[in-house]
Amino acid sequence: MIYFALGCAALAFFVWIGRGRPFDLGRGWRIGAGALAVAAFAAAAFVAMRGLWGTGIVLAVMGLGLLASVRRNAVGVAKGRGGMTAAEARDLLGVSPDATPAEIKAAYVRLMQRAHPDAGGSKGLAAQLNAARDVLLKKR
Repeated sequence: MIYFALGCAALAFFVWIGRGRPFDLGRGWRIGAGALAVAAFAAAAFVAMRGLWGTGIVLAVMGLGLLASVRRNAVGVAKGRGGMTAAEARDLLGVSPDATPAEIKAAYVRLMQRAHPDAGGSKGLAAQLNAARDVLLKKR
């Protein structure tokens, strides 16, 4: 029971640290939620072995919910934010604010050669690179 209390205290601490920050399900959330999901599964196994099946089931369901939230926004730009800003696009492509269209295209091609799904990259990163290129070239 002490482990359950310590886990609840740790969860409360992380919630307290995150207060006032926007909840955007970004990379930091994915790492933290993944760690909390693993902790919830470990706690579920521990309490179930102790005979507290109800608590174990609740912790297992909580872990599954955390894992589902991690996978839900795992790819690309967040859909609810309305796209990518020009500053985000420049950061992603690694170009300066006064980059020419040729420099933007060259940076896009260089990064896409590594990030394309056919070359072993991910669909999410390729989609982000496409969005960044589109944002920067449409602003010209």
